[in-house]
Amino acid sequence: MYHFLRNILFLFSPEWVHYFSMNGLKLLCSIGFKKLIAKSFTPKGNLESEIWNLKFPNRVGLGAGFDKNAKYLNELEALGFGFVEIGTVTPLPQAGNDKPRLFRLPKDKALINRMGFNNDGVDAIALRLQKTKKQIPNSKMIIGGNIGKNKVTPNEDAWKDYEICFNFLHPYVDYFVVNVSSPNTPGLRELQEKDSLRKILTHLQNENEKFESKKPILLKIAPDLSNEQIDDVIDLALEIKLDGLVAANTTISRERLITNQSKLEAIGNGGLSGLPLKNRSTEVVKYICDKTEGKIPVIASGGIFTGDDAKEKINAGASLVQVWTGFIYEGPGIVKNICKKIN
Repeated sequence: MYHFLRNILFLFSPEWVHYFSMNGLKLLCSIGFKKLIAKSFTPKGNLESEIWNLKFPNRVGLGAGFDKNAKYLNELEALGFGFVEIGTVTPLPQAGNDKPRLFRLPKDKALINRMGFNNDGVDAIALRLQKTKKQIPNSKMIIGGNIGKNKVTPNEDAWKDYEICFNFLHPYVDYFVVNVSSPNTPGLRELQEKDSLRKILTHLQNENEKFESKKPILLKIAPDLSNEQIDDVIDLALEIKLDGLVAANTTISRERLITNQSKLEAIGNGGLSGLPLKNRSTEVVKYICDKTEGKIPVIASGGIFTGDDAKEKINAGASLVQVWTGFIYEGPGIVKNICKKIN
């Protein structure tokens, strides 16, 4: 059924379809259909998983970039997600890059995006989270806060942007992900260098100590890092006792795509996600988990469409998995279908 509907939706602009679909789901939930939707899509059984002293209802989450502004948490819970990562959130609101900025590659089961951290800004998002917590007080879904810097902020001041977002969101999210690996903010990936990372992460750890309830801090890395660069990340993570890693963000690579080269050239720059990222993402997860002997929990992201894809990531050492592009292609039953395999 969904695959038929998807063929119709794919006739329209990806960004328009995203908001059309989610606002439609929001409407259905608001007029009393949430329980019916949840009954259809919430996975059954005892699927709870505890990491960082957090109890995840199941190990399948939705990656950052889908619900950037924390507008659809109630609806995403109805679809069975064990956790949702909001953002990327920046201190100031920003419009992001010019449209069109989201592109489908159906032959490759992939997407290319160059959104550019478009979001409502941390003030508005923190307020929305506060209201959501009051509206659904019994929610067991875990919320992650993916934080970044504004485009206009120079790299040497980036730590200030991460601090602002961290402090504003701290009361309302369950864990944090520091995003220095998006390819769509000029110069951002330079912050993946060891010294830059140390400054940002240790500062956030110091801020964390000021709160009565400490929140886990994770780092999201790019799949395009060399093993030597990943080694630097691992060394730093172990040194400062980072809580975890997310592997991996979108890639700038265009290798081995089926999509016509002329179409790729017409689309231009952006981060590639989806099935072409599956193998590289698994390689990075396995490399990290083997190298650290499982001492650093990893959330696996990249190319997860089926239960077997998720199982592959877990067998590589991942503690949790995140979908995004797979959700677009496989539809609202993806969490339930994955949980059947990884239970």
